[in-house]
Amino acid sequence: MILFNEQTKTFHLKTAKTSYLMKVLESGHLVHLYWGKALHTDNLDYAVRRRDFFSFVANTDNVQEFHLEALCQEYPGYGSTDLRSPAVELEYADGSSATDFRYVSHTITAGKPKLAGLPATYVESDDEAQTLEITLLDKVKNVEIVLSYSVFDAYDAIARSAKIVNKSADTVKIQRVLSANIDFKDSKFDMIQLSGSWARERHIIRTPLRNGGQCVESRRGASSHAQNPFMALVRPDATENTGDVYAVSLVYSGNFLANTEVDMYSNSRLQIGINPFDFTWQLKAGETFQAPEAVIVYSGEGLTGMSHIYQNLYGKRLMRGYWRDKVRPVLINNWEATYFDFDEVKIKAIAKQASEFGIELFVLDDGWFGERNNDDRSLGDWIVNENKIHGGLKKLVDEVNAMGLKFGLWFEPEMVCPISKLYEAHPDWCLHIEGRIRSTARRQLILDLSRKEVCDYVIEAVANVLSSANIEYVKWDMNRNMTEIGSAALPPEQQRETAHRYMLGLYRIMDELTTKFPHILFESCSGGGGRFDPGILYYMPQTWTSDDTDAMERLAIQYGTSMVYPTVSMGCHVSAVPNHQVHRNTPFATRGICAMCGNFGYELDLTKLTETEKQQAKSQVAFYKEVRELIQFGDFYRLQSPFGSNECAWSFVAKDKSEAIVSFFRKMAEPNCAFATVYATGLDKDAKYKDMRTGEVYGGDELMQVGINVPYAITSSPKPMEGESNMYAGMIADAIQGDYGAFIWHFKKVD
Repeated sequence: MILFNEQTKTFHLKTAKTSYLMKVLESGHLVHLYWGKALHTDNLDYAVRRRDFFSFVANTDNVQEFHLEALCQEYPGYGSTDLRSPAVELEYADGSSATDFRYVSHTITAGKPKLAGLPATYVESDDEAQTLEITLLDKVKNVEIVLSYSVFDAYDAIARSAKIVNKSADTVKIQRVLSANIDFKDSKFDMIQLSGSWARERHIIRTPLRNGGQCVESRRGASSHAQNPFMALVRPDATENTGDVYAVSLVYSGNFLANTEVDMYSNSRLQIGINPFDFTWQLKAGETFQAPEAVIVYSGEGLTGMSHIYQNLYGKRLMRGYWRDKVRPVLINNWEATYFDFDEVKIKAIAKQASEFGIELFVLDDGWFGERNNDDRSLGDWIVNENKIHGGLKKLVDEVNAMGLKFGLWFEPEMVCPISKLYEAHPDWCLHIEGRIRSTARRQLILDLSRKEVCDYVIEAVANVLSSANIEYVKWDMNRNMTEIGSAALPPEQQRETAHRYMLGLYRIMDELTTKFPHILFESCSGGGGRFDPGILYYMPQTWTSDDTDAMERLAIQYGTSMVYPTVSMGCHVSAVPNHQVHRNTPFATRGICAMCGNFGYELDLTKLTETEKQQAKSQVAFYKEVRELIQFGDFYRLQSPFGSNECAWSFVAKDKSEAIVSFFRKMAEPNCAFATVYATGLDKDAKYKDMRTGEVYGGDELMQVGINVPYAITSSPKPMEGESNMYAGMIADAIQGDYGAFIWHFKKVD
């Protein structure tokens, strides 16, 4: 709900549990008043306080004791009397950059409009949200900013964006245009970011705020492995289940900035948007520039409360299409089984074994096209290699379908290899700067998706393959970041638009292909989790979480990813040991339990499993199918953090609390250690729950307050527990033993 008090010029944005208030001052400046737990009042005039800050804080409008720098701003500009980090910075035709945006008008409408050319949250009916648009004007330069706030009442979230409209007769250069700015009257916060690298994505880092700027950003042309477009400010006493959390998440896949600045008076400013680094946009007379959407979330119920808001909103009103609400198939991917060394005989052998395990989808990864026998050639040449796949793609797909499996294909459509027919024909179609070395990574270059003709080619080439056979899944990869960012099709004054224009081109490609093939399940990938962001999630409802498939490394990666993203968006696979990334040996059971944290599958050669492992795989697949709707669409709870701890635990609870999965992991065995206990969360405290493995019944209050005993091994020869069903046979031992142990419980509510 959005209310406007005409008398006090106050906007009150209300969700089920929160309030967000801002006010238009007599001067026309828009100031921020409050964001947090729901309030009854619409009048917070007393929150706007004034006093003299002496000569080094300038007077606004030359009014004594009126200092914008001492007030909480809603969308601060650069160069007037607020000298903190701005949300917008423009350069005008006369070379000046000072801005002065003041309120002109506003509208409140039902529903939520689309953002032109950009991914964004949406509504399925206009009663799901209201949208406030506030128009601010710099009268001297005749440039408008339209601030948009869409309030999702039921989801407790606000989607924000900004649009710049050039109503002047001159070209205006946009140097900085962020999507959200939030000012706080103190800095008593910890900052949480999700950071890492390839094979080590989205580790949770929590540090106290300090004076000055603290930011996470990407300058790599993608949201990146290194940082995720997310930041949260949390009170120091905030935990998983209690305390105040203020978070911002950007629905964008390119260069971004998430920044918190603590000023000299210990006020803090939280911002997020397109990274101003190496960005300029030439906004000609009459043109409009739309910034990406930021989703802001307040939780008074700790980090879990924040995560549930993002997971629910992104799962239902960002993800979209045929697959949004459907359970995802169990898959086998051949990449770590064969790499480039395969033919159709090998592929069919793996597929046949997969069908015997109950696996539902076979994915043919890199190496099926052009002359692709290693990674130095043929990207861009999307023609099947019949030297590997005799008889062509359709014949192979039909044969795999006849085994009872769906068929999927890997693509890397955004790239081109210098050794390729595409590059031979169009050497200027890649990102490059004339006269500079064209630096390769993984022996490939990036296609210039800022160019319409290049996007048209990608759409046509991929669509031709997808139309040629019964393809039901696509893994869309992207395996390098941008260097020498330039376009042969743009004039010199627009070269710094290239990276953003690339993203607009990519979004157009993804939109057209996913619309043309609505029943194909698209999974995004960027060397694993290098572009795991809300922007891509709008087009592709799941992402390969990391190229690192080691179960112990995946604990931190999956745990961190859950801070923002739904479990149904995470691809999680069992791979071979020694693990191909860290060379660690973990038990087959542990690998399975860890991979049951999202969309389950295998990334190994099934034909080389031992008989014991085959039995375990069958049990894992059967068990996962039994509980996958719970895992993919239930509420996820982080119970014990893997960061700085030898143990980790998480759980999935059905929305109606009728069922739960609890998973526990111990990294290293310890001699003579204490008994371990896991405390469930989110259950019905008044209900009874049956352990589906043992038949024992416990109260929901017991499981949450007394806890669940982690079985402790006395002997080295575990035996099946009495009453154990075939589904569990061989899947897990009756206790944790040795290094890298794991255990899983399945509870169902009983009368």
